[in-house]
Amino acid sequence: MNTAFDSLSQWGLKTFSGCPFLIAGPCSAESREQVLATAQALAHLPLSLFRAGVWKPHTLAEGFAGAGNVALEWLQEAKELSGLPLAIEIDRPAHLEEVLNAGVDVLWLGARTTVNPFAVEELAQALRGIDTPIFIKNPITPDLGAWVAACERLRSNGVKKLGVILRGFVNRRPSKWRYEPEWELLQKFRQIFPELPYICDPSHIAGDASMVFSVCQEAMNRNFQGLMIETHYDPSKALSDVAQQLNPKQLEALLDKLVLNNPQFQAEDERNSLSRLKQKIDQLDVRLLEALGARHALASQISQITGKQGGELAESGDDAQLRTKIKAFAQRHNMSEAYLFEFFDIIMRQTKSMS
Repeated sequence: MNTAFDSLSQWGLKTFSGCPFLIAGPCSAESREQVLATAQALAHLPLSLFRAGVWKPHTLAEGFAGAGNVALEWLQEAKELSGLPLAIEIDRPAHLEEVLNAGVDVLWLGARTTVNPFAVEELAQALRGIDTPIFIKNPITPDLGAWVAACERLRSNGVKKLGVILRGFVNRRPSKWRYEPEWELLQKFRQIFPELPYICDPSHIAGDASMVFSVCQEAMNRNFQGLMIETHYDPSKALSDVAQQLNPKQLEALLDKLVLNNPQFQAEDERNSLSRLKQKIDQLDVRLLEALGARHALASQISQITGKQGGELAESGDDAQLRTKIKAFAQRHNMSEAYLFEFFDIIMRQTKSMS
């Protein structure tokens, strides 16, 4: 029996066993450097789609409105460099031709669009005959009828690859959340469209990076198929939604501690389990290379300062101390001392050969 998670892969989208359908990237595409840096930092994760806002409708006029069409060029380049498919929000038919020409793989309608039946109808007609998957966020107000009607409009215009994103609703009462998840309202909606893939946007619900994990875990407990998590290579520099964006390392840590109860995500056989383990090893290999590169750069600085070959980095006392640490590490992790000594001997010989 096919599940909603199966639908995502049948649509031609990337899915990973042992992992929810993951969409991540910055709230806004702010610059070429920011887009490329973030995409490259996320490329080693089990990411299905790279997201970024190109046109940003905001309640307040002074909010960052997005970089516009030039950002599509940055996203194309990010896709070529990282291999990550792209997802972009559209809110008017004029955007459609531009994003499809840019090779965008998935589109979504935002909360401020979903609440407007005129805008949804125009987009639905423009999407007629287009095979690109479309996700629709809940309306910004807790209006079940508007949400249902938006999905029905898209379907009546031939949109077959349809998914849903819960990003929360404007609060009707004091709440710890930026946007109230209204899980009960979502459950009513799900009874009407039980077959659709459901994605949770914990970033907008939480409004605070420290609270994103708890929303993710609640979504997993409620059998959502995926997550859309705003991720910026340096959130402190973001031009929009500064407080709620994670950095790539925080996203990776979140994924590592997420408890997946939905059997759809479990590895189906030993081969899938092996693939996931190999993926984790690949991630560690990248970190190892980065650490070696950082060490090499420091050794070069020492060499320049001392004017000696390699900076005479390891005096005999330091060398003895290092060997003691290696022995303790090997014993603690049940690893071969000889292997670790050989590894560090190679590193030290390379250091001493620097001029």
